[in-house]
Amino acid sequence: MQFNSMFKTAALALTIAGLAACSSTSDTEEMPMETNDTAAADAAAAAARAEQQRLERERMERERQDQAALNTTVFYFDFDVAEFQPSDRETLIVHARNLASNPNRRVRLEGHADERGTREYNLALGERRANSIRDFLIVNGASRSQLETVSYGEEQPAVRGQTDSAYQQNRRVEIRPAG
Repeated sequence: MQFNSMFKTAALALTIAGLAACSSTSDTEEMPMETNDTAAADAAAAAARAEQQRLERERMERERQDQAALNTTVFYFDFDVAEFQPSDRETLIVHARNLASNPNRRVRLEGHADERGTREYNLALGERRANSIRDFLIVNGASRSQLETVSYGEEQPAVRGQTDSAYQQNRRVEIRPAG
C-alpha cells in the first residue's frame, strides 16, 4: 500500500512538473509569435514606404519629362511634307494634355517653309503643317478654341541661307502663346 501511495505521489509530482513545463513553454512560444508579428508589420510598413517613395520618384520624373516636352516648341518637317515627325508624337501629346488641363490657355501654331517653291505654295504648305499639328493636338485632348493657326510660308526664316541645314531649320511649326 505504501508503494502505491508513493507511486501516486510521484505521478502527481510528474503531472504538476509537466504542466509547469508546458505553461512556461507556452509563454516562450508566444513571445516569438509576437516578435514575428511585429517584424512582419515592420516589414510591411517598410515595403509600403519604399513603394510610396518609388511612386513619388516616378511622378517627379514624369513631371520633369513633361516640362522638358513643354519647353520643346519647334517641330521640324521633311522637304515638301506636311506631316510632323513620328518622334514628335510624345512631345505633342504632352502639349495636348497640358492644353486640356488648362482650358484658358491659348496657343498659336505658326507654319513655315523653306524658300524653295513659290510664295503661294509655301504659304499653303506652312498652313498644312500648322493644321497637322492642330489636328493632332485636338485628337489628344486640346480644344479647337485654344488653337489658332497661321502660315508665314518662307517669309520668316529661322536661318538665312541656301544650305540643306538652313532649309531644314526653316521647315517648321512653332507653338507660341496666343495673345
